[in-house]
Amino acid sequence: MQTTTMNISKMTSLVAFFCICSIITVASMNGLVIAERVFKVGDVFGWQEPGQDNSSLYAQWATRNRFQVGDSLSFDYKNDSVIEVDKWGYYHCDASKHIVAFNNGNRVFKLDKSGLFYYISGTPSHCKNGQRLLVEVMGLHHHSPPFIAAPPGYLAPSPQLSSGVSVSGTLGSLSMALMATLIALLWSLA
Repeated sequence: MQTTTMNISKMTSLVAFFCICSIITVASMNGLVIAERVFKVGDVFGWQEPGQDNSSLYAQWATRNRFQVGDSLSFDYKNDSVIEVDKWGYYHCDASKHIVAFNNGNRVFKLDKSGLFYYISGTPSHCKNGQRLLVEVMGLHHHSPPFIAAPPGYLAPSPQLSSGVSVSGTLGSLSMALMATLIALLWSLA
């Protein structure tokens, strides 16, 4: 009698475990679980005034990457600032009507909605020399390449792999591991 009760208890636990694994698997297959990435703006160059022959540095960097809702931009800088502005502020290097402004040397912006985001240096001459960034953030189910306006005369490079670093993964591999564990447990009961 006690063995039968233990087997029923084990089977109930396994059924609950199977249901949880199924929910996780379905959620990950439907794209409900998204990997969030942190992009270091400018990669190794960071956030600083580009040289005269490299004024399109940030436009090129933004073109090489694909940004999605949930990703973040990390600005790493010294003796400068990063200011989020509207479209007009971006094109005129005007921070007077800024959205947010920081000068602490390191700032991370969470891209919490789709659309265009505009960032400039707080030093007007730096901005005019190319230290400004325009990124297009795609919605969760957006699959076409982003369109990013570049300065006049700019030729876009071929797309390359993203510099985004995954900070959390999807649960697809976890659900597969859980399913394998469930199968092993069911096999041991047989």
